[in-house]
Amino acid sequence: MSDPTPLPESESPATLSGQEPLFVVFNGGSGNDDSSRTLQKIQELLDQAGRTHTVLAVEQPSTLPQVAERAVKMAAEAGGVVVAAGGDGTLNAVAAAVLPSGLPFGILPRGTFNYFGRTYGISRETEEAVASLLDARIEPVQVGLLDGRPFLVNASLGLYPQLLEDREAYKQKLGRRRWVALISAIVTLMRAPAQLNLELSSHGQRQMLRTPTLVVGNNALQLEQLGLPDVAHLDDNRLVAMAAKPVGTLALYWLMVMGAMSRLGEASNVISFGFDTLTVRLRGGRRRIKVAMDGEIFWTRAPLAFSVSPRRLQLLVPRDDSRLDRA
Repeated sequence: MSDPTPLPESESPATLSGQEPLFVVFNGGSGNDDSSRTLQKIQELLDQAGRTHTVLAVEQPSTLPQVAERAVKMAAEAGGVVVAAGGDGTLNAVAAAVLPSGLPFGILPRGTFNYFGRTYGISRETEEAVASLLDARIEPVQVGLLDGRPFLVNASLGLYPQLLEDREAYKQKLGRRRWVALISAIVTLMRAPAQLNLELSSHGQRQMLRTPTLVVGNNALQLEQLGLPDVAHLDDNRLVAMAAKPVGTLALYWLMVMGAMSRLGEASNVISFGFDTLTVRLRGGRRRIKVAMDGEIFWTRAPLAFSVSPRRLQLLVPRDDSRLDRA
């Protein structure tokens, strides 16, 4: 393994005056609450604090990247902060637009699990999240890349994207609640998962792997809750890959239980390792594969290249450490 890449001097944490205008990209399709009521609450709290703000509402999910780019342009011209209000997919899309600009980035999370926000002590409760945004400091945070596209929490292929796709279908019917995600996972695992034949290359070393899924993680909280010891690699400017050996449905159920008990690292049929760069090729003539990044699913072509972004995201985190709550 090579030495971790140091943080460039130019990306040392910037300072905030606390008066920068906020440009809020609000995705009304995220979360399980009333979007109009949530937006009204955000605006009321910002008005009460006397903070200048502009809301850019996302009416159609397909327009999210364009709205995010518009927010970045406006914030760059005004010396402001870009804020993403929505679930993991929204945070990902807005972060992708913000990352090259070096602008400060704030979040008002509305996702079910909120791994990214909770890692940095940012609540999904609107009042708490806005309070944190108004009294914040900047912390440069690591971003993963898949073929140059950023991800904040994880990127995956195989069974995991299928779990996410099925979970979304169940949430459309039953609502965005954690127990819905559990039921969806149980049903999905009842179907015998297809096995991927992969060739992994990292720093001149190759490994052949047969697995139902490969997940690359960039979030300490998620890795800790699964019980994976490789979480320390994230502190060394690395990512963490995890995969299951070919197993049957009952064994997959057991792995799900082990993960819920934060003991997945103890399972003998789970492989995990840290890396700086990783190239994944599909064996058997396949070229296209379904991939999930921070909960959003799309098709891409192999080989897949995973790495750590040379730039860090200038994230607004609570200045008051007592707000830190990762439960």
